Amino acid sequence: MKRWKLREVVVLAALSVVFAVVYLAFLQFGNVLVGLMGPIGYEFIFGIWFIVSIISAYIIRKPGAAFLSETMAAAIELLMGNVAGPRLLLSAMIQGLGAEAVFAATGWKRYSTWVLVCAGMGSAVFSFVWGFFVSGYAALNPGYVTAMFVIRLISGALLAGLLGQWVADGLAKTGVLRGFAIAKSARKKERHDLAG
Repeated sequence: MKRWKLREVVVLAALSVVFAVVYLAFLQFGNVLVGLMGPIGYEFIFGIWFIVSIISAYIIRKPGAAFLSETMAAAIELLMGNVAGPRLLLSAMIQGLGAEAVFAATGWKRYSTWVLVCAGMGSAVFSFVWGFFVSGYAALNPGYVTAMFVIRLISGALLAGLLGQWVADGLAKTGVLRGFAIAKSARKKERHDLAG
């Protein structure tokens, strides 16, 4: 964090607040899906709970952005009324670590669409392993659990990876992220395209 600029910390905090609200709203939607489809209902939208880690890492491009934003969003969500308690915070940390592990594997230097999709899937894998032990998935039919895992992977890829990139690119186009790594990368790509 010593190498972080104040504006990066502010943006990380702002994103965490915004997505704490989003997470809380999707919790209610997820409950409806579970009521209609059983435990697998949550899997279709599970990727939304990883999105802040992808957006923050993509914008800031520094070690810890994915982990910190996910953890902060969960802490804020608890303060806003989620009754899950410490388990929610631990789940968020594990999800953030899943995304962070993918960015770490690139040395925090690559933020292509493919890397963002893999980061969303990394969160899905880490969270599913955690969920398997704390949510009693072992009591379910193995085929059902496999389907849950595959759907969560796809959800992480689409709702966290691709949607996260789309949201961050949209913010960058407004100019509010001028001076951030995402904007510098976009300018570099434009120059490369013009030269090519």
